[in-house]
Amino acid sequence: MSKTFIFSSESVGEGHPDKVCDTISDAILDACLAIDPTSRVACETFVKSNMVVVGGEITIPSIGQKSIGEVINIDKVIRDAIRGIGYTNDDDVFHADKVFINNYLTTQSPDIAQGVDAAAAEGKKTQEQGAGDQGIMFGYACDETPELMPTPIMYAHRLGRELTRIRKSGAADWLRPDAKTQVSVEYIDDKPTRVVNVVISTQHTAGKSHDEIEAFCINEIIKKVIPSDMLTDETEYLINPTGNFVIGGPQGDSGLTGRKIIVDTYGGWGRHGGGAFSGKDPSKVDRSAAYMGRYVAKNVVAAGLASLVELQFAYAIGYPLPVSIHIDTFGTGTVEDEKILAAVKEVFSFKPADIVSSLNLLRPIYSDSTNYGHFGKEDCDLPWEATDKVEALKAAVAGL
Repeated sequence: MSKTFIFSSESVGEGHPDKVCDTISDAILDACLAIDPTSRVACETFVKSNMVVVGGEITIPSIGQKSIGEVINIDKVIRDAIRGIGYTNDDDVFHADKVFINNYLTTQSPDIAQGVDAAAAEGKKTQEQGAGDQGIMFGYACDETPELMPTPIMYAHRLGRELTRIRKSGAADWLRPDAKTQVSVEYIDDKPTRVVNVVISTQHTAGKSHDEIEAFCINEIIKKVIPSDMLTDETEYLINPTGNFVIGGPQGDSGLTGRKIIVDTYGGWGRHGGGAFSGKDPSKVDRSAAYMGRYVAKNVVAAGLASLVELQFAYAIGYPLPVSIHIDTFGTGTVEDEKILAAVKEVFSFKPADIVSSLNLLRPIYSDSTNYGHFGKEDCDLPWEATDKVEALKAAVAGL
C-alpha cells in the first residue's frame, strides 16, 4: 500500500520583523569581521514600531583599548541594513532614517573567552580552541531538489525571493517589505508529487484591491516559480487570507533575532537543535557546527551514498571534540550507516577550530546567509554548500 501524506513549510521575507532583526545582527557581525577576523560576536536585536534595540557581547582584539563605537558606526550599520530591506517609504513608521536606536553591546565574558581560546586555563582540560557553548546541532540533505533540500521549504523560499526581487525592481510599486510564504506538498511513497496549497501574505499600500493582489501573486509569482507539473487544478491559492495587509513590519509586530530557526534550516523536515544562527561569530558551534552538518550531509548525498541523510553533533563548552556524532540515512543508504559514519570521520574534522578553517568562516559572509534560508542557496557562494568532498568520501567508503 502506498504511503501518502502532506508536508508544509514556510518562509518569510526580509521585511518580516524577526528577519529585520536577523539582518541587523548579521550586518553588525560582518562589520566586526571586516575589521578583525578574530572578532567574537553575539549580537541580538529587538525591533518594535520605530525602535531598534541591540544588545549582546562583542570583542574585537585588534582594536586594543578603543571602544567598539570608535571603530564601527553601529548606528550607520543598522540604518544601512534597514535601508537595504526597503523600509524607506514616507509612510513607514519603521524607517531607516527615523528609527530610534538603543545600543547595549558589551565585551565578551572572560569566562566564556577562556573556554573558546586556544590557550591553557585553570580547570580547562585542553589548550585547544573549545566549543563556544554546549548543545546539539543537526545537518540534513536529500536528493529531492537540485539544491539537495526538501521540496516544501525550497518552494517557499523561491516564492519569497521572487516577491522581493519584483518589489525591489520597482515593477510593483504597491508591494511593501513584510511578507510570508507557505507551501504544502503531497508525498506518495516519500516522493513529492504535487502542491496542495500555497499561501502568500504580502504587505501592500493602502487602496490596492485584494483581487489585484491575488491575481498578481498567482500569475506573476506562483505560476512562474513553482514547476507547472507540480500545480494542478485542485491546487488551492490563499493570498492575503486576512483580506488586508497594509500595517506590517515592526509597526505591526515586534521582532527578535533567532525566532525563525526553522525557516533558516529545513522547514521542519530535518530536526533542529534549538540554537539560532544570526549575529553569532563561528566560534559559536550552534552556528558553525550546523553549517558543518549541512556541508557533510550534502556531500554524502552528492556522493550517492544515500538519498537523504541527517547528522547530529553534540558539544560541551570549552571542549574541542564533539561528545557524540550520529548519522541516519533512514534506510536510503547504499552502504551501511556505520560505514558512512566511519568515512565521514575520516574525511572531516569536527573540532571547532577545524570547522572554521575548513569552511573559511572568519570573513564577512554572513549577510548573504540571513534571508531565504541558510542552506540551499547556490548563488551566494556559501562554503557549506560546496560538494568538494564527494570523491574523498567515495574513496573512504571503498577503503573500509
